[in-house]
Amino acid sequence: MSGPSLDTARASLHHLAVETADLDNCVAWYTEFFGGTVAWSLDTFSELTRSRLPGITRLTEVAAAGTRFHVFTRSADYARPAPDMLQFQHVCLTVGSVSELREWRDRWQRLYDSGRYVFARPEPPTEIVIDGDGVSSFYAYDVNGLEFEFTHIPVEAEGR
Repeated sequence: MSGPSLDTARASLHHLAVETADLDNCVAWYTEFFGGTVAWSLDTFSELTRSRLPGITRLTEVAAAGTRFHVFTRSADYARPAPDMLQFQHVCLTVGSVSELREWRDRWQRLYDSGRYVFARPEPPTEIVIDGDGVSSFYAYDVNGLEFEFTHIPVEAEGR
């Protein structure tokens, strides 16, 4: 018996793992920005996890915005990559309307202006742009300097 073919196999995003040097700052920001909740936290790990993430000390799951963020930190003696060595270029999250897109951008700006969070890249979100197919989007950095794209794709542009 063989497994599903690539034509029928489906995968969906379960969680996005985010490494941070300041777990409390990062968890608080993800919770507030995405309107999420802390689902659970760990401070003991399997041998497999320790071998894949040397020096891991704490991990917290923030459930929000239709996904889960696994925010984790490593011990001080773990040799972190340089700050400009991001682990992904960006993650794109879709929203239901252009007005929701504006709400997400405004929320980011309010949290930044609050002064409650430390940002590795204290840059404002980009303006919302609309491409030739009517797709609207903006980009913004999380507290670690990881880039997110927020986009609204109108029905007529879905197939592109």
